[in-house]
Amino acid sequence: MGTFWEDYFVKGGPVMWPILILSIIGLAFVIERFFALRRAKINVNEFLAKVRKALMVNRSIRDAVKICEQYQGPVPSIMKAGLLKYGQPTKDIENTIEIAVMYELARLERGLPVIATTANIEPLLGFLGTVTGMINSFDALAKQGLSNPAAVAAGISQALITTAAGLIIAIPMQLAYNWYSTRINKFVRDIETSANMLLETYGEMERGGITPERASEPAVPVKG
Repeated sequence: MGTFWEDYFVKGGPVMWPILILSIIGLAFVIERFFALRRAKINVNEFLAKVRKALMVNRSIRDAVKICEQYQGPVPSIMKAGLLKYGQPTKDIENTIEIAVMYELARLERGLPVIATTANIEPLLGFLGTVTGMINSFDALAKQGLSNPAAVAAGISQALITTAAGLIIAIPMQLAYNWYSTRINKFVRDIETSANMLLETYGEMERGGITPERASEPAVPVKG
């Protein structure tokens, strides 16, 4: 550890500090988002089948709400919001679902701007270190000429170290951001599928004259 600190971090100059601090912040959000999105993942097909059975076979909104409470994540939360609005005009149900979607998407995307900022800023900090390192090299060259190559080499070393550090951090951060964005897009598709299924089921129940048992009281908020 001491060798790394002396050979790379110290030689990289003062720009290495913001590179290090920003990388720690970005890594914290990468880890936090990993566990958050993992907890939010469910078997959507299985979940929707259970909800539809509760509505069409059991004819019970209460049972459907209880099923939502057994799962975590955005899809159960949004379905629960729509279920608790059963009997209201379709427009009101859609508005409730839209509000719930906006809230859940904000929760899913929390921290992603920090990861994206880290991926974008780190190479710029590395480039800043490159510029300051070259300035130091030319200053040493102007003062000492070619009589002291080590002084010139120190500035070049600083320039290369900061550039490498910025890229080493930015590349995995960008990969993490792209991966999380893909995961969130899948959640969005699942949310759209679930909302459409609920509205279509309501339509089938109305056409079939099915009057389900409603939830008698507000249910416990969905975890996660």
